[in-house]
Amino acid sequence: MVTMSVKYRLEILTYSHTMYSEIDANKRKTWFLILIFVVFIVGLTFIVQQWLGYGPESLILAGLVSVIMTFVSYYGGDKIALASSGARLIKKEDNPYVFRMVENLCLTSGLPLPKIHIINSPALNAFATGRDPKHASIALTTGIIQALENEELEGVIAHELSHVKNYDIRVMTIVIVLVGAISLLANWFTRAHIFGGRRGNDREGGNMGNILAIAGLVLLLISPIIAELIKLAVSRKREFLADASGSLLTRYPEGLARALEKIEASNLPLTTASTATAHLFISNPFKGKSISNIFSTHPPIVERIKRLRTMA
Repeated sequence: MVTMSVKYRLEILTYSHTMYSEIDANKRKTWFLILIFVVFIVGLTFIVQQWLGYGPESLILAGLVSVIMTFVSYYGGDKIALASSGARLIKKEDNPYVFRMVENLCLTSGLPLPKIHIINSPALNAFATGRDPKHASIALTTGIIQALENEELEGVIAHELSHVKNYDIRVMTIVIVLVGAISLLANWFTRAHIFGGRRGNDREGGNMGNILAIAGLVLLLISPIIAELIKLAVSRKREFLADASGSLLTRYPEGLARALEKIEASNLPLTTASTATAHLFISNPFKGKSISNIFSTHPPIVERIKRLRTMA
């Protein structure tokens, strides 16, 4: 009994140190992702400008658009994620069971109460979003509420609150809008290239114009991959850390382990999820479709369960 107590204290110290390091890293990562986004948008616009013969005003416009999209992602990305997932804000009287569970865990963790949303879906899933703990939301499917026992659901909610506490939610939420903007710009470039052609005399650009045109086409082809790589900047280790810190919050790792087993066993996909929001969820919402496995931001659930049970 004494050995377990010492082991538990060591785990708390280890994960507390890791969590604070992760919070600092996530704050830095947010600005790094925004910088990458702005540079990418302006760079791609410069290539489009050279290809189509537009004036320098296109670069100014690209800069303004990237700044606007950054503000949208920072202040409104959570609303976009919730709306696209079909999440509905609830009050305490709508679901006292879930509301009290979130309240109790927030009191234990010292977090402010997030907005609580329900997704009307039989799929077993959940996610958290927002720019910081004071502006956070969590969403649970009706399926996961019905399927899990009290300790299991508590483990899932604690996992999501851990994402809130270590600022994973800020990085994950910003990624949604930035990745979407890159995809839209790539599509626009495709249509401009096909229907617009180049303006002016092709000889004016010389070899440099041809090089930029080729670079633009290459960038166009790989832009979806770049967008996915930006999503992968949200490291897989965030799930392991949220599992561990959530289990330390409930002091019952087996609860989350059993919840993950049930989530893994369910073959119901979340139809309202998209590739832009998939990285938010506690598990892959597509249930094994190849499109989500190529660039999966989720570690294997089996490995997560294994790690949780070493904590018990």
